[in-house]
Amino acid sequence: MTSAGSPKTRQPKIAAASAWIGSALEYYDFFIYATAASLVFPQIFFPSQNPTVAIVASLATYGVGYVARPIGAFVLGHWGDTHGRKNVLVLCLFLMGISTMLVGLLPTYEQFGIWAPILLVGLRLIQGFAVAGEISGASSMVLEHAPFGRRGFFASFTLQGVQAGQILAAAVFLPIAAYMAKEDFILWGWRIPFLLSFFVVIVGYFIRREVEETPAFAEESEQGALPKAPIIQAFKTSWSDMLRVVCMALMNVIPVVATIFGAAYAVQPAYGVGFKPDVYLWIPVLGNIAAVLVIPLVGNLSDKIGRRPPIIVGALCSGLLAFGYLYAISIRNVPMAIALSILMWGIVYQGYNAVFPSFYPELFQTRYRVSAMAISQNIGTTITALLPALFATVAPPGSANVPLTVGAIAFAITAVAAIAAFSARETYRLPVSDLGNPSAAPMAKPDYDRLRSASLSGAAPA
Repeated sequence: MTSAGSPKTRQPKIAAASAWIGSALEYYDFFIYATAASLVFPQIFFPSQNPTVAIVASLATYGVGYVARPIGAFVLGHWGDTHGRKNVLVLCLFLMGISTMLVGLLPTYEQFGIWAPILLVGLRLIQGFAVAGEISGASSMVLEHAPFGRRGFFASFTLQGVQAGQILAAAVFLPIAAYMAKEDFILWGWRIPFLLSFFVVIVGYFIRREVEETPAFAEESEQGALPKAPIIQAFKTSWSDMLRVVCMALMNVIPVVATIFGAAYAVQPAYGVGFKPDVYLWIPVLGNIAAVLVIPLVGNLSDKIGRRPPIIVGALCSGLLAFGYLYAISIRNVPMAIALSILMWGIVYQGYNAVFPSFYPELFQTRYRVSAMAISQNIGTTITALLPALFATVAPPGSANVPLTVGAIAFAITAVAAIAAFSARETYRLPVSDLGNPSAAPMAKPDYDRLRSASLSGAAPA
């Protein structure tokens, strides 16, 4: 029995708040870079007689962040499994925050020559490295602190923070770009969003400092059961589940279709659709607002009916909606395109997005949980970073049936993710001590529901 205000009942909330603020910071930083790479970096870091060359070079530095993610997953996953969830999250927080602030202090090409873009690429590599450990570390920490029967709900706040960080990035960057004089914006205004991350780092550090190490990790440490090479153990004992996570992480195809290829298809003159660019700036904002509202509801639902059903339904239905979204663009119906994008990405896709922070770490044992999730999830996500180029290759400007071609590829990928989820074992009715054990028997549903109800009322231990 625990009282409502006891440290034991407070820790899950503090852990969820820590995950939320950390994820918000990391993805705020990650996406203000994407905005700056499009709006201002071509002029100040990659000057060229050919504007196209400057734009391509600038956007290539955005992609560099994804290249670094698998490397960060190996290093930070190892750190989280050998030094603790709390330690790796504080490390991720400072790596991301400091590298982002330094971008805001960088001299331009005119001031520092070739070293300016070199330093920019270096800092982007650190950003990609840091973000690789955030979601896996935060998900594992929240999961291992969560009350009984509420792991899905509490872990979902990790991804709610991701969406909130993207909203925050848009809320800070877009007004500055819209209302500041263009000369001032290029000269110094673009630096403001990067320097503001200093304050978020401070807030994030004080919250994360209050989180205790998780009971599951502490028990492993006290028993001397922490492996020296958790990555090797993960590959030896859980390679099949890691492969499932790689396949499920390909679900990142949906935001790629919604915000990258879809926007290019709608806006780029070569495709001939002719939507105004400023219309498509609202798709990420509106989609993320919807996601922030939907995510905790789906996370809570997964505690009632299981992890696999929301992921499977979310994968297949968002894949089908990709056809409708691209078709709406092809017939130049702006309201329909925006509505279907929000439905596909902001709502239906959250069946996957809200649940994977609990489902992925539940597939793995405590001793290598962070490593296994970080490596497999980041490999899958990195693969999807190549999809915009694939879509543009198979459905270039002037080609017929763009919605059918790209929609079919997107649906095929979401079907792979759904099959991977269906082939995985259900985890929501397993105690924390049994997670990662393929032979563990789930608790009987009536017993689970009874203990979950007790946990909701604060009358049962985690």
